[in-house]
Amino acid sequence: MALRGLAASGPGSRGPLDEAVAAAEERGAPAVVVAAGGAPEDDDEDEGRGRGLLRWDGFSAWLHCVCVVGFDLELGQAVEVIYPQHSKLTDKEKTNICYLSFPDSNSGCLGDTQFCFRFRQSSGRRVSLHCLLDHYDKDLPVYLKKDPAYFYGYVYFRQVRDKSLKRGYFQKSLVLISKLPYIHFFHTVLKQIAPEYFEKSEPYLEAACNDVDRWPAPVPGKTLHLPIMGVVMKVIPFISFADTHISVILPTVHEVDLFRCFCPVFLHSQMLWELVLLGEPLVVMAPSPSESSETVLALVNCISPLKYFSDFRPYFTIHDSEFKEYTTRTQAPPSVILGVTNPFFAKTLQHWPHIIRIGDLKPAGEIPKQVKVKKLKNLKTLDSKPGVYTSYKPYLNRDEEIIKQLQKGVQQKRPSEAQSVILRRYFLELTQSFIIPLERYVASLMPLQKSISPWKSPPQLRQFLPEEFMKTLEKTGPQLTSRIKGDWIGLYRHFLKSPNFDGWFKTRRKEMTQKLEALHLEALCEEDLLLWTQKHTEVETVDLVLKLKNKLLQADRERLPVKPDTMEKLRTHIDAIILALPEDLQGILLKTGMT
Repeated sequence: MALRGLAASGPGSRGPLDEAVAAAEERGAPAVVVAAGGAPEDDDEDEGRGRGLLRWDGFSAWLHCVCVVGFDLELGQAVEVIYPQHSKLTDKEKTNICYLSFPDSNSGCLGDTQFCFRFRQSSGRRVSLHCLLDHYDKDLPVYLKKDPAYFYGYVYFRQVRDKSLKRGYFQKSLVLISKLPYIHFFHTVLKQIAPEYFEKSEPYLEAACNDVDRWPAPVPGKTLHLPIMGVVMKVIPFISFADTHISVILPTVHEVDLFRCFCPVFLHSQMLWELVLLGEPLVVMAPSPSESSETVLALVNCISPLKYFSDFRPYFTIHDSEFKEYTTRTQAPPSVILGVTNPFFAKTLQHWPHIIRIGDLKPAGEIPKQVKVKKLKNLKTLDSKPGVYTSYKPYLNRDEEIIKQLQKGVQQKRPSEAQSVILRRYFLELTQSFIIPLERYVASLMPLQKSISPWKSPPQLRQFLPEEFMKTLEKTGPQLTSRIKGDWIGLYRHFLKSPNFDGWFKTRRKEMTQKLEALHLEALCEEDLLLWTQKHTEVETVDLVLKLKNKLLQADRERLPVKPDTMEKLRTHIDAIILALPEDLQGILLKTGMT
């Protein structure tokens, strides 16, 4: 993306990008490439300052704020810095950030540790991202959309011995707070800035935030150059290019190392896919926040491109504001995936139906021992052996082919990245085989286009009837695309009662309703509306104008999928009708909204 819209700084016409590239080359520092999904588009003008965005609007497209959390002997964990300073966080949100930004004391994390957490926004909070940036979200796949009700926290925690401090240790976290689920991207940003921040403190952080404020918005399919503290990150649609200045290539903005996370349990990966698909309560007990957050995020990711609609917490502590809500025994465990490290949870969550206990995740190339499925009564403490503790009986037969393929990869020391590609493709094909029959049936609920009349309200979608859907599976079920046998009907029946189905169907129903509204608008545009007004009274004509204006507002507000010329045609129709009315009515109608 050309950055001509950015204000140049320094001699000549060099802008921030040129200076960042030059600084990176001079220091021998790598520029970072992050590959994002989407179709490539030609470079064009910077979309930030060129649109007249205000100070910090560019920053807000990526981050809500940056926090520094330290340890105070009297206060305990405390937020020391929030930047930009005008950023709003409620006391409850600050408390959550404080406790979630430090590993549990049992983790014993010395050195530098990176992990991720997610917490609920305080109710009543005003949306911080303005509508101007919201429309970028519309074209993103569900797994890259911003989270409207939650914040993500991306943490770089440092704990090192320091005899000059009373506690004997330096303990501090640099935390990026964002609504965007760009896990891999933000962890990469932190790797670039956190180590130097711990050496240079606040002025360095302020400079880094100023760099982020100059970034163009995260537009799908665009090539973005993102300069930060002398390093240039290049976010691109594809990575098939040569660049002598690039030494780090990241294949994704959001994914974790799937095989590394599933490695201890890959014999049971299909069963875990079912549990996540069905929105079952699931706990990951891990030795550190890094392991817990990566594993929870890998589980959520395994049903992609289907969105996981329930809550998930990559790292959850006893201080979390939802602790009582999620650990109560007075009702069934909620549909949520929790990642925990505190031994206290082994007792507190004993009543949960599905618990994954994992040991240390091995570095790439090292294969841990495969864990077994065990009965829940065997889980007494967090010191229990690693395993999947559940009495769940999978609906589908285990796919031995994928297990053989992954085991062969282990024997041949295939790189973890390649194993992840195989596992991700397997999960993708499994999810698609499951969802395609549902998509096909839901598409049949759409009224025929010929039933859309410009002079009547748009027709309604037919009702989703579970038994009618089940009958379609005999001829057009998952057996057409999947080799896996088993009780697919039972799996569908269970899924139709789950939060994931509810969220998926509501999303599809909204999309289809909007499509009907768009088709109705297009049908109106094809009519000779001026001729219609000649056959009707002034009162009816005024009523039509007001309804058409409301249609325009709705189309704009809901971003209906209308053809580009449809809106212009409708405005032309409205103007022509108004001009045919008496002057007194013209004045009133022209003032009623914009045409």
